[in-house]
Amino acid sequence: MHLAQLNVAHLVAPIDAPELADFVAALEPVNAVSDVAPGFVWRLKGGDAPTDTVQHDYGDDLLINLSVWESREALWNFVYRSPHLGVLQRRREWFHRVAVPYSVMWWVPVGHTPPLGEAMARLDLLRGEGPGPEAFTFKDFYEPSDAGAQGPAAIGV
Repeated sequence: MHLAQLNVAHLVAPIDAPELADFVAALEPVNAVSDVAPGFVWRLKGGDAPTDTVQHDYGDDLLINLSVWESREALWNFVYRSPHLGVLQRRREWFHRVAVPYSVMWWVPVGHTPPLGEAMARLDLLRGEGPGPEAFTFKDFYEPSDAGAQGPAAIGV
């Protein structure tokens, strides 16, 4: 099994606004780091550099990141032990604070690249029912053996 992750962020301004210039400047280099990080499998890509942001129908100024990793450790190392950490530490400059979960993880079979609809359904599951084997976080983590073979049909996608 591989670990899928989705995070969403509500931008404080449109992506081309001056107050997001530092964030936009960091996107391409951080994405390049993720693409060669040990344990990285896949990420949903958007358009061209420099923003490479995913186009979607989930609301204006909502930034979406969806990726697949070989393990929790591989994802953890990218998030907290790479240049990504510097961007993460500045998130309050660029994103609104939200009172609901904005990040979710779940296990997928090797070779499965989850579509955005599946990922958003996992986030909705986490928001509605809390952490469980089908939708969890770093803090409330479930191993693949806990999750079983929970494919898209298991969550109604």
